Amino acid sequence: MNRKNILAVVAVALLATACDYQKNNTIKQKDFRSNDPYVYGVHPDSAARQTKLKYTAKPELEQRTIKIREKLVSQSN
Repeated sequence: MNRKNILAVVAVALLATACDYQKNNTIKQKDFRSNDPYVYGVHPDSAARQTKLKYTAKPELEQRTIKIREKLVSQSN
């Protein structure tokens, strides 16, 4: 085989092994909050209790975020 064929085979082999890279890059540990409805909700299809919190809107914070956005956008251009 010539060098192009060998290089192609090596490239395909590297790409095939790279597909499972992140699957092995995990830590297996027990989830202590697996049955906590505050974190995961009552059942798998429900929303977590902590996401149901409602906060009152503060217009002064909205004005502040607009000023920050304008400052960031003007610097990036």
